[in-house]
Amino acid sequence: MTQLAPQDVDETTDSAPKLGRKRDHTRDPEILDAALEVLAETGYDGMTIDMVAARAKAGKATLYRRWPSKAELVIDAVACMKKNMHGGDPLPDTGTLRGDMIAMIKPHSIEDSEKKLQIMAGLMSMISRAPELADAANAAIVEPRAAINRQLMRRAIDRGEISADCDVDTIAMISPSMVAYRTLMLRKPVDREYLVSLVDGVILPAVGLGARASAPTG
Repeated sequence: MTQLAPQDVDETTDSAPKLGRKRDHTRDPEILDAALEVLAETGYDGMTIDMVAARAKAGKATLYRRWPSKAELVIDAVACMKKNMHGGDPLPDTGTLRGDMIAMIKPHSIEDSEKKLQIMAGLMSMISRAPELADAANAAIVEPRAAINRQLMRRAIDRGEISADCDVDTIAMISPSMVAYRTLMLRKPVDREYLVSLVDGVILPAVGLGARASAPTG
């Protein structure tokens, strides 16, 4: 009987399903939360994956397999934060574009706003050092909200509330872009009053609904 060399055994084993090696992602939310905490406390330059592993009480090897670089970990963490802010509930359907956009505004505490400023400052530092990550950051931060805005506006078009000639793609980028600019460049918090002002003073006039800007905000 032919004896298999050690490398042959490895190859034979590798060809079989690795049922015991399936990665467990159940702790990802805890790890990403820990990454945000460390980023807010130390800034991007001071942050290390080892620090995040210690904060999350997770093995360093686990983090390095999941996120080979600090930048990838930061982008995923910020994307998760934005997703949680918007919630996983179905999009609101109030019957009006303004009502839908106002319903998308979630309450946040002052502490949340300050932490978000620190996180965004860290993100800005990352992008300044690695401009090639700007597209990934945009996909994680700006695009998700822009996609929601596009859905809300297309629904408004379908019900005849706004014209089909509206430049949906451009207008959908207004609020997330201005929010990103306010946090990243101006270092100012984004509160409900600011978001409502964007809806009433910029977005609604852009789609031809400026006359409704004086509607109640509640």
